[in-house]
Order: sequence, then structure tokens, then C-alpha cells
Amino acid sequence: MARYFENTTVFNFSWDQVALGYWRRYPNPQSSHVLSEDTWSRYVKDGCLYTKRLLTKTNRVPKWGERFFNAKSVKIIEESIVDPEKKVLITYTRNLGYTKVMSVVERVEYRPSGASQTVALRSAWVDSQVFGFSRAIRAFGVDRFRKNASHMVNGFNYVLSNMFPRQVPQHTVTHTLKEMREAAAAATDRAKANVLSSVNRT
Repeated sequence: MARYFENTTVFNFSWDQVALGYWRRYPNPQSSHVLSEDTWSRYVKDGCLYTKRLLTKTNRVPKWGERFFNAKSVKIIEESIVDPEKKVLITYTRNLGYTKVMSVVERVEYRPSGASQTVALRSAWVDSQVFGFSRAIRAFGVDRFRKNASHMVNGFNYVLSNMFPRQVPQHTVTHTLKEMREAAAAATDRAKANVLSSVNRT
């Protein structure tokens, strides 16, 4: 029976920014394992954008896993649906080859959360059909997927931050400077008061 993994990520960027940045995720400092990405097909139907891409990624495995597969890279199929009217981006990914050893199917749904945030619900199913080792391989697959998901989020945030630098509103800057001036003035007044108090005592 496949192992299931789920987590939720909040990106501090609008849905439009996330949907645009999704296509520019690579390269980033966390994506050295992504060797290539190629668009297989792309078309618009009923106002939605459908895309299928082929990704090639490195396939590092622990020593014990080399007895089952020793491929240096693995092909990943990525399918996505973008609905700009409903503001929903859904992606599906699955590995090609060695699926009997370990298959990973991932679904991510991006939806807006207010005007400036986007919530991503990530679900994954990890399975193995290797007799006698399937449970251990599934556990390993879920653990590695959990770690990779964290890297993916960090890498995507890096891309979004570079595409859409966060600008502090002018009124916030003014307010902050005003507070700093007031705090500095208050500190000066306290210092003067302490000096006068010391002089009076002497």
C-alpha cells in the first residue's frame, strides 16, 4: 500500500506572481539536481492553460539502494493546469522508469490567500513493488520527498524574491524613521537628566 505525505506552504506573494514565477523556478541555488526541462506540449482549452513538460533530474541513491537501481538520472513528467479566472494552478508529477522499484506521484494545488499570499497544498504518494523491501523503500521515499519538498520551497522563494523584490511602503519607512528620531531624542533627554542629577548631588 502506497505511503502518503501532505504538507501546506504559504508563499508571501500573490497568486499571479506565483503562477508567473512557476515557469521560472529553474535554475536556483536549490536546483542543482535538475539537469534539464523541456516542454512537451502546451495548449489553451476553455480558458485554461494545459502544459506537459519533461524534466531530467539526478538520482542519488544510498548504497543499499544500488542493488535495485543505479541510474544516474531519472525522467519526470510534469503536467499542469492554470485557470487564471478561478486563480488555481494545479500540477501533477510522476517519475518514468523504475516505477516498480519506487514510484512517486505528486499533486500540488496553488490558491490565493488574500491579496498578497498564496497557499500551496502538496500531496504525494510513494509506492514500491519490490518483494520483501517495499515497506523500507516506501519509508525511504517519503523521507527523501519530505526533505526535497523543503528544498523546492526554498528554491521557489528565492526565485520569487528575485522576480518580485519586496518594497517597503513609504509611509512605513517614514513612520519607522519618526519612531527612531523620537527614541533617540528620548534617550538624549534621559542622558541629560542623569547628568544634571549627578551634578546636583555633588
